[in-house]
Formats: sequence, structure tokens, C-alpha cells
Amino acid sequence: MAIPKLIRITTVPLSLEKLLEGQLAYMQDYFEVTAVSADAQRLKIYGAKHKVKVFPVEMTRQITPLKDLKALLKLVLFLKREQPAIVHTHTPKAGIVGMLASKLAGVPIRLHTVAGLPLMEATGKKRKLLETVERITYRCATKVYPNSKGLYEFIRVQNFTLNTKLKIIGKGSSNGIDTHHFDPELFTEEAKYDFRKELGISATDFVYVFVGRLVGDKGINELVQAFHEICDLEQSRAAKLLLVGPLETNLDPLEASILKVIKENTNIIAVGYQQDVRSYLAISDALVFPSYREGFPNVVMQAGAMGLPSIVTNINGCNEIIEDSKNGLIIPRKNVEALVNAMLKIINDQQLYLKLKQTARPMIVNRYQRKEVWQALLEEYKSLLQEKGLSLDK
Repeated sequence: MAIPKLIRITTVPLSLEKLLEGQLAYMQDYFEVTAVSADAQRLKIYGAKHKVKVFPVEMTRQITPLKDLKALLKLVLFLKREQPAIVHTHTPKAGIVGMLASKLAGVPIRLHTVAGLPLMEATGKKRKLLETVERITYRCATKVYPNSKGLYEFIRVQNFTLNTKLKIIGKGSSNGIDTHHFDPELFTEEAKYDFRKELGISATDFVYVFVGRLVGDKGINELVQAFHEICDLEQSRAAKLLLVGPLETNLDPLEASILKVIKENTNIIAVGYQQDVRSYLAISDALVFPSYREGFPNVVMQAGAMGLPSIVTNINGCNEIIEDSKNGLIIPRKNVEALVNAMLKIINDQQLYLKLKQTARPMIVNRYQRKEVWQALLEEYKSLLQEKGLSLDK
């Protein structure tokens, strides 16, 4: 009997590389896996590295009706030719294109993971359009997987789809975390000292770190403003703010005044996109992640696994990984004053800081091991195949 085909679709290869790191290679032991995404060259490199088939379909994160229609038609023809048992999509654009194409092509098992909803921050006509896109995506899907309890409740309350379609895999997260890879013991004190010195950070500086896209929705405007205020306080310890991630100027650009502060404040170190963020987490003292909306943020798990307390906003995902005053602090979103207070508290209250730091890694290790998430998803695939009268040999 032929091994079932599994198609995984994301809008851009970065999501395959980072958000689903290792997962497709794991599933290759049970399925004939094909990764579908934009950027043919980068996708080809990904496929070669992880030994999975690839199929490029040009998709954009913006609203581009003509390009989207072209992508839809190309994907329908591909799926009719391949006849996969399962199509599983991630990210909003890949979701609408992939689920609609799968429905039109007659794919029996059509799955969509929700790892964040841009519509949460949208208003007016854009909000209505994004809501319509979600409803169509979920209508075409046979199952919808919010990757956090908060997203599950939001989708349920908004009545975007039938409750019977909704399910959280495991304890949440799209991919869990490899706690052997994200382990502070991999970095010696000497290596950390040298790397700090290379970046212009002294051994006594307290380092706040942010990892992610430098855009408004991630709370970067508030973070930079809060840190700039902290730098002006005489009673504050010497501190640095490490910004690890790409500066995006198209969809959600930072305020001009904030860009000016990033450029001129010598205590802010922006290093751009980094393939491996572990060294930056290893030399840092606390993660600050004041995002407006998330699904189940990998970086908060990564920081925790590296032994860092986190300051996060009270949004879904973040408030499931972090328990206030246990492995981090939870603050209201879009609130500079609350952010300043939390950043000062974590730097000045040594007893609290040590308590948070001691529990940070164990809480991640005990709840979000990557292979447990993969196994839970594999069991879901097996169950759905059985419901359709299909089987998985392994």
C-alpha cells in the first residue's frame, strides 16, 4: 500500500524554517511530505536540507487578489495531480489559498493551524475583510487547530466556525521546543563574556532582549520608549536593550521617532535577523516581549528554556507560557508605564529576579518538549486517516 501524501503549506519559507523547524522531517518517516511555499530558491534549499519534496507557489503576506488567484489555480492543479491524503496549512494567506485549493481539489483531510490573527488589531473595512478570509478558510477546512487557549476562545466567541472543528493539539504551540538545543549549559561563561565584549556590553550590564520582527504590533514602539526612559533614571542600573530581528518597513513600520531613538541611543543594540538566536539569549538577563497579539510565541518558550525570565503582555499564548511572578511578569499591552515599572522591577528586585530565573527553564521543559508536540500531531493525523478509512503503515 502506498504511503499517504502529506502537503504542508506556509506563505513564506521562513515559517517552515523557524515556526515548524524539524517537524516536516519527522513526519517524513510516516508520510510522503511536500512543503509548499513562496520563494522558490529558498524553498529548494529548505527541501534539500530537510530531505522533503518542495513545490513553489508565489504567495504574499499582503492583500493581492490577482496574485492570490494565480496561486490558487496553480495549487489546485498541483493537488489534483498529487492527490494527497492531508493538506495542512499555516499562516493566514497560505490558509485561505491552501484550504480553498484543497476543497476544490477534493482533498479528504484539510487542516489549518491558527498561530495568530492579524485581524485582532485591524479595524473598519480591513477588519471585515480579514474576518471574511478567516471564515472562508475555516469553512473549507475539515479541522482548525488554534495553537493556544486564547485563540481557541476568540475563534469560538466570534463564531468563525463550528465548535466541532476546533481543537488544540497537546498543551498548545505549533511546534514545541527542543530543550536540548535551547540549553544555557551549551554556553560557557568565557564564551558569553567574549560575546558581550564583542557587542560592547560589559559584564555588569543588565541586558534586556527582544527577539522577533521589529514592527508596531510586536510592541517595539512602547519597548524602545520605555527603555529610553529607564536610561534617563539615575537610580537604574546600567542596562542594554538587545533587538534581535529584522526591521520591516512595509506592513507595520515603527514610528519615525522610535527609529531615531534606536539609531541614537548607544545602549540599544540592533543586530538584525539572526539564523541562530541562542547566543543572544545566552548573554541576556531577561526577555521583554510586549506584543499586541500572538498565537503561541516560540521566542517566549526559547527564552524560558535558556533560563530567562520574561516580561510579556497579557495576551493569549504569552499568558499561557508565563505565570505572573513565577517565571516572568505579565503586563497590560500598549502600556509604556507598566512596561517601565516591570523592567525596573526585574532589574532592581534581585530576590524576585532570582526566583523567576530559577523556575524559567523547568517550566518549559516540563510542558513544551518538541517531540511530544510532534507525537500529538502524528496521533491526530492517524486518527483522521482512520476516520476516512485510510491507514498509515507505520
